Amino acid sequence: MTSYLDKLPRSRALYYGGRWSPAQDGGTEETFNPANAESLGRYAVAQAADVDAAVRAAYEGFKTWRAVKPAERAAIMREAARVIRDHAEEIALIDSADSGGPFKRMIRDSEGGAQAFEFFAGLVTELKGSTIPFGDDTLNYTLREPLGVVVRINAFNHPFLFAASRAAAPLAAGNALIIKPPDQAPLSTLRLAELIGPLFPAGVIGVLTGGRACGEALVEHPLVAKVGLIGSVPTGKAIARAAAGTLKKVGLELGGKNALIAYPDSDPVKVAAGAVQGMNFTWCGQSCGSTSRIFLHDSIHDEVVERIAKAVGTVSYGLPTDEATQMGCLVSRQQLDKTMHYVAIAKQEGARLVAGGEAPTDPAFAKGFFYPPTVFADVTPAMTIAREEIFGPVMSIIRWHDEDEMFDAVNDSELGLTASIWTQDLKTAHRAAARVQAGYIWVNGSSTHFPGAPFGGYKQSGMGREESIEELLECTQIKNVNVAL
Repeated sequence: MTSYLDKLPRSRALYYGGRWSPAQDGGTEETFNPANAESLGRYAVAQAADVDAAVRAAYEGFKTWRAVKPAERAAIMREAARVIRDHAEEIALIDSADSGGPFKRMIRDSEGGAQAFEFFAGLVTELKGSTIPFGDDTLNYTLREPLGVVVRINAFNHPFLFAASRAAAPLAAGNALIIKPPDQAPLSTLRLAELIGPLFPAGVIGVLTGGRACGEALVEHPLVAKVGLIGSVPTGKAIARAAAGTLKKVGLELGGKNALIAYPDSDPVKVAAGAVQGMNFTWCGQSCGSTSRIFLHDSIHDEVVERIAKAVGTVSYGLPTDEATQMGCLVSRQQLDKTMHYVAIAKQEGARLVAGGEAPTDPAFAKGFFYPPTVFADVTPAMTIAREEIFGPVMSIIRWHDEDEMFDAVNDSELGLTASIWTQDLKTAHRAAARVQAGYIWVNGSSTHFPGAPFGGYKQSGMGREESIEELLECTQIKNVNVAL
């Protein structure tokens, strides 16, 4: 038996009302290690009846939790952060086995989840109202109150990070929370419930594993006040349509076809390193924030392309649970097939393959969904790989010489999540940041997130902002009180 099998969560039922319950119809699904097809066991699959029971239990938990003093809520959340840190390596190993992310980098996801609990615990006293002067005979003030039951539907690329970090703000605001983990990689979220569920009053935290029926029932339930999604644009649109039936709040972090823009005065060495980091090859490019479109000025284009090709050639991909692995595997056959489909289209449309582009032939990878870092040059803005989100390890390099034409191409997208700008001139940097239609911009950097900095997109990359006080405030509603003295 390999070591990670001993670390998997023992509880595979549905968690709500402070206890573990099987699906009412007894339904289960099996999850597999995407690197070697090894079974990781079965888990319960929630249907509409389970969702109803869980939401009602959450609503009862909300009544208790909203009355807990802010300082006491913060103390419980800090204890949750401590527990997560104590189990960081174990959690990372679970995610590596279940989602394909490399173990050493998934430890950072564990740390990120703990950090979010601490960050939002420190903001509980910022849920302030205000007074509005109306004269001596009137006192008018506002209150920020929790919404009720909040649902989070998470993506497969960072299962634990999203489960923990996106739980923190709703809980800090006094809401009850139900998490629906990705059906491709549900195990670390179940472990989260095992670890921190008992710290909170019964019903405050719920975890419902399941597929589309579970998600639809959660979105449509009348006692759910808000739904947050990290996922695809089509899923986000479907949730927005379904949520309209009960006019519940929606927060959406969706896709990205993000640009890295390198000016002629930028350092080719640093640009190449930033491009490789920004593409998030570590997670096989399965990241909504990946800078998958690299716009290189004529004067540095050839050198940067050469350096990128050399850099990706040194990336070691292998079994995700191996400590030496830098890049794991894609999460599913569907993601692998999708990646290979786009690579084939790129070749047909005339893009020049610079690195990767062929599935590995090593027998060690035969049972898994592995694909090497792949880089195309001579890409034009009209090519399919420059326009559609691949969510795989495929980078497109585009040459530019006219700044206005370059920005037209950068912004010619329905998506606008992140962008990365490289220049040594401060004026150029600010002007470029102003012209890019994206919600999160790095200048001379890429990929890094900063606690407190609002993360979210323009256009169809989403609605709302996260990882900041804005996320906390969006988990509340304002009540105005007018008192005639």
